[in-house]
Amino acid sequence: MTVTRNEFPADFAWGTATASYQVEGAVAEDGRTPSIWDTFVRIPGTVADGTVGDVAADHYHRFAGDVALMSELGVNAYRFSISWSRVLRPDGEPNPAGIDFYRRLLTAVVERGITPYATLYHWDLPQHLEDAGGWLSRDTADAFVRYVETAVGALGDLVGNWITLNEPWCSAFLGYASGHHAPGRRLGSESSHAVHHLLLAHGLAVAAIRRLQPDARLGISLNLYSIRPASDSAQDQDAARRIDGLQNRLFLEPVLQGHYPADVLADLGEQEWFADQPSADLEAINAPIDFLGINYYSRHTATAGTWDGSPSANPGSEFVEFVDTGAPKTQMGWPVHPDGIVDVLRQAGSYAPGLPLMITENGAAYPDQSGPDGFDDVERCDYIEQHIAACRDAVRDGLPLVGYFVWSLIDNFEWGWGFSRRFGIVHVDYESQQRTVKTSGRWYAAFLAGGN
Repeated sequence: MTVTRNEFPADFAWGTATASYQVEGAVAEDGRTPSIWDTFVRIPGTVADGTVGDVAADHYHRFAGDVALMSELGVNAYRFSISWSRVLRPDGEPNPAGIDFYRRLLTAVVERGITPYATLYHWDLPQHLEDAGGWLSRDTADAFVRYVETAVGALGDLVGNWITLNEPWCSAFLGYASGHHAPGRRLGSESSHAVHHLLLAHGLAVAAIRRLQPDARLGISLNLYSIRPASDSAQDQDAARRIDGLQNRLFLEPVLQGHYPADVLADLGEQEWFADQPSADLEAINAPIDFLGINYYSRHTATAGTWDGSPSANPGSEFVEFVDTGAPKTQMGWPVHPDGIVDVLRQAGSYAPGLPLMITENGAAYPDQSGPDGFDDVERCDYIEQHIAACRDAVRDGLPLVGYFVWSLIDNFEWGWGFSRRFGIVHVDYESQQRTVKTSGRWYAAFLAGGN
């Protein structure tokens, strides 16, 4: 190994992660009601392989075995998400059966000596709230607070670490700009209104959790990208600025500094709308947090190009293109740049020096090939090892990195890709639901057993 566990602090969090819709299945059991993803996957053409997440990895019925796998791997932390529509009914009343599922899951996790990190929103908005306006409506932020109060009140004795939102960039721009994710709307720059309401929901939730559970540790997970210009030209420098603004600064600056980047609002053409929002909103969004989660996968190398008029996840900067630098790519087509993880840690740290940082997702999809020794996913092993080595470099540089979570524990329903992309370090046979630890899982287990 090029990196060992004992090169990190003894109290470093080492985990894996999952998300409710991607693994649980049981979409209509025990009082769960539809989310936007239950609706979206049934629209023809929205999922690459035409599948749905009704069963997914059947984690709802198989969680005990999955928790046992975590223990065998040797992780000391587990990041999962709670399904809003499983724990709260459309009438606003708690759903006891849904809450009981998470209590049983959390009890199993805690009994194994694993620290849970609960994500309150990982993209699965209840459909009835989308019907009422979704994240384009300020009312959804208030509804989120009521849900958070229910979840924290019911589970706070088992959870000490809460993540409000996962990747609000995806919720806003893939959901409301390009339409590639649920709810599948294509509204151009108006999608930035969803950014504001998502971040407001985060801030209001932080305040609510502080009231209910003062000793809890709170954070948010942002998907940050290392951004480079393709050349020194003014056009490419501007392209990089625009994508860094939409992808990174539009979220980092309000959460950590209490203001939106003026250049990004100008790129979007939404200065007037944002100026009309209550001034107290930014104060709420800027509520102090205890850690910042960062989901890191790749780097964008930006150049000025042309726009063909198709819906884009980069509203206001649709003409920006990403160039192929020749770096190796994952099955998702994402270039592999381990050093970029240090870039995003450094960028985030510059906004709030000393704030603990966590890599709450990092992983790769590759085609799994079955062989005599199981699933020998050497490329995924290399990807994880290289990124953990980059995390070590960040720690050596004095960055306050306190945890790393591999995405993901098990193969799952990969959103718009369905079951055609696998990120797990544990293979799932979707017909039998049999779990098999891959070479990458065995590598991670050996790494975790190697120190501290």
